[in-house]
Amino acid sequence: MQGAPDLLRLATAGSVDDGKSTLIGRLLYETRQLCEDQYRAVERASRARGADYVDLALLTDGLRAEREQGITIDVAYRHFATPRRRFLLADTPGHVQYTRNMVTGASTADLALVLVDARKGIVEQTRRHVFLAALLRVPHLVLCVNKMDLVGYAEAVFARLRAELAALVAPLAFSSVTVIPIAALHGDNVTTCSPRMPWYTGPTLLEHLERVPLGGAVAQGPLRFPVQLVIRPRTAEQADYRGYAGPLVSGAVRVGDQVLVLPGGLTTRVAAIDTFDGPLAAAAAPRNVTLRLADELDISRGDLLCHPDSPPRVGQDLDAVLCWLAPTPLQPRGRYLLKHTARTVRALVHAVHYRIDIASFRPDPGVPVLGLNDIGRVTLRTTAPLAYDPYAQSRATGCFILIDEVTNHTVAGGLLLAPGAETAAGTA
Repeated sequence: MQGAPDLLRLATAGSVDDGKSTLIGRLLYETRQLCEDQYRAVERASRARGADYVDLALLTDGLRAEREQGITIDVAYRHFATPRRRFLLADTPGHVQYTRNMVTGASTADLALVLVDARKGIVEQTRRHVFLAALLRVPHLVLCVNKMDLVGYAEAVFARLRAELAALVAPLAFSSVTVIPIAALHGDNVTTCSPRMPWYTGPTLLEHLERVPLGGAVAQGPLRFPVQLVIRPRTAEQADYRGYAGPLVSGAVRVGDQVLVLPGGLTTRVAAIDTFDGPLAAAAAPRNVTLRLADELDISRGDLLCHPDSPPRVGQDLDAVLCWLAPTPLQPRGRYLLKHTARTVRALVHAVHYRIDIASFRPDPGVPVLGLNDIGRVTLRTTAPLAYDPYAQSRATGCFILIDEVTNHTVAGGLLLAPGAETAAGTA
């Protein structure tokens, strides 16, 4: 894995029993990522469940409840690598009640891999997961028509589903969409071309994953540095040291650069860039660094550093899309904690404008509240200003979560919009 040139983050999704875990197990097995004892343990577990084949889904179904029910509940992360690329794969649940887990797994993904059962075609969860992937600005989408073995590897079935899937994703904003027929249980078109589907002339799934382009957008974007920690060592040798630690989530910074501190609005210059491995003259995203500044300013956790010529938006009235994750519905005028980067403020739900109809991807203004797993557009008002970018421009500074003040539970994930924008998914 150390020799592979880059990292692709991908998340699988789809309806229940579409074969997500089996596909991941097949990828791990055929790319030789398994130790012999792991394979033997899965073999024994398969026999214990009465299966007459090695159930590779057990490689990712790690919870006892998952193995007993044959479903995915939690997000399972797996690393694997080929000579061309490294992969970090998130296997997300298919049940609608675990939508929050799918949002978690896809929020940092470069590619979403959605499975469709060749026998069932497009179902509600297919629509939901495709829409969420677009909403979360996952740039690349792969639609795998799985279980082709159960429809006799029929080209006509695949052609019909490919046309339906093309119509489904047409209004959504993906950089690329690829449809591949597979049979994960037997490995057809997973890593090698299937002789049982000679009519398919496209790439195998692994070939596509190795070739899909990865952009360097975060390094090329404007400087965004959320302060996570103010470092003040308590030693005599470093009595005057004051550093601001955090992640460079976008752009680059150099010693001597002028920076603007938000939301305060003061400016200063970068005096030094420190890392665990020593000082740097310059650093680019994504990287964790500690910045020392030329002036002693009042800077604390949650402040954001940027270049003065490319600042983010600063405001207290925020337009956003929410994915509601709590059993208790969201109500207008509800009060919550809003966590954005490293900053936490109180927020009031000023208005619920509409819920998005998953069947049509259109606004449904007749619903004044959001319930569990609903997605809708809202306006929030915060008690203190936030420095942010629209999610369509920056995933890192355009997202937030809402937290119940009483229970401390996360109740929603949110995507910030530019004024006048409708959604972050490219729909009208």
